[in-house]
Amino acid sequence: MNGSTGMGRNIARRLLRNRLAAAGGLVVVFFFLVAAVPALFTSQNPDRIDVANILRPPSAAHPLGTDDLGRDVLARVVYGARVSMKVGFVAVGIATSIGLVLGLLAGFHGGRVDAVLMRFVDIMLCFPTFFLILAAIAFLSPSIVIIMAVIGLTGWMGVARLVRAETLSLKERDFVAAARAQGAGTLRIVFRHILPNALAPVLVAATLGVAGAILTESALSFLGIGVQPPTPSWGNILTVGKNYIEFAWWLSLFPGLAILVTVLGYNLLGEGIRDAVDPRLKGR
Repeated sequence: MNGSTGMGRNIARRLLRNRLAAAGGLVVVFFFLVAAVPALFTSQNPDRIDVANILRPPSAAHPLGTDDLGRDVLARVVYGARVSMKVGFVAVGIATSIGLVLGLLAGFHGGRVDAVLMRFVDIMLCFPTFFLILAAIAFLSPSIVIIMAVIGLTGWMGVARLVRAETLSLKERDFVAAARAQGAGTLRIVFRHILPNALAPVLVAATLGVAGAILTESALSFLGIGVQPPTPSWGNILTVGKNYIEFAWWLSLFPGLAILVTVLGYNLLGEGIRDAVDPRLKGR
């Protein structure tokens, strides 16, 4: 217990010393707060139509302007953050859970189980993920639940390969042999000894995966097959913005900046966690 606590403190200390990672962490915390408590950032209703204020530029009343129906862009960007965060976390949660289970099974049992599961991973990797998602959603009615499920079910392969590689290495270590010698069963060895030691690269992959899921959801919504209006999403705000980009620049600029800053924050935090977990990787 003390060893794990000390290791956790060392990782946290290295992470805080990394300025880019700390900046990424602040961005992640900020947008998480925006998504969790949108009322702190706007008092406007994101769905309120105001025909008297259509396509108004940024002003005191509407800091980020209004859209083609007179809706407040700040309110829609703020409430759109809730959609993006939800999609990111739930989709990555699904992908990580599947990847953990399959990676542990393949790495621990090896042999035929490993061969079958890894060939399945290879087959899944042959398909371009985004087009696989497009094909799946084309047969289903687009909704936030379907989007989260499809992104999660098509994004677990990298986690599975990471966990398998870690498990193959860990199961040959002395502490696993000692646990076997003491009569520990398979489940105890896997969940008590192997899984906790294999979580570090999974945490990095999950952090980077949230950024990828947010980008995927935004792209799907931009194409019109993601989150459907009137539910605000950064992607469908951009869809409206492209029709008025010549004179209503704020409709494209602000949701685009939200996507850029959020994805950059998760990427910086993920890279920082990777360097903190294994400082030898820094500079490679």
